[in-house]
Amino acid sequence: MLPRIAGHRRGLEAVRATVENCADRGVEYLTLFAFSSENWRRPAEEVALLMQLFQLALTNEVERMHKNGVRLKVVGDTRRFDPKIRAAIENAERLTAQNRRLTLTIAANYGGRWDIMQALSKITDRPIDEQAIAANLAMSYAPEPDLFIRTGGEQRISNFLLWQLAYSELYFTETLWPDFDAAALDQAIASYRLRERRFGRTSEQVEQAKRDKVA
Repeated sequence: MLPRIAGHRRGLEAVRATVENCADRGVEYLTLFAFSSENWRRPAEEVALLMQLFQLALTNEVERMHKNGVRLKVVGDTRRFDPKIRAAIENAERLTAQNRRLTLTIAANYGGRWDIMQALSKITDRPIDEQAIAANLAMSYAPEPDLFIRTGGEQRISNFLLWQLAYSELYFTETLWPDFDAAALDQAIASYRLRERRFGRTSEQVEQAKRDKVA
């Protein structure tokens, strides 16, 4: 019976814990979908509170991330954000730019369709192919995700990294994001480890490739 913003505040705590848990497990790239381009449709009061939380996190959490070797990147159309938020994003990215323990990407005012369209708009001097598009996506600095985790019982990707998720393993859990702890993360990773990633090949080809690598 708490207001929705209470869940968002708990969600911010889950962000901090998940970053730490992923870093401890050797994850090198973590991307969190914080605010989609469609979320502007939510009640104005909720959007305003989300923006306040975003700015608060940028102010209070960045120094902690920097000390722990975390590089912060924010992707999305940030032009709609308040100038103070945009300035905080720039400062946070500048401060943490040389960190390499884990790259944390926050997708804010982001949509997969927007990402593809903005990439296409940059390609004016060469033929359009997969390599050209990939090089101009908002997350061209990161490898494509191995694992996509969706919490809260939803079973869709909701316009998130449409291009990059082509061969990612999908994991859906009933656990709500504020409750997503180390045990929930380990369960997702355990599920991932049971998957066979073929990338269009047969199982026999995958096994042969493993044998060739060992040899």
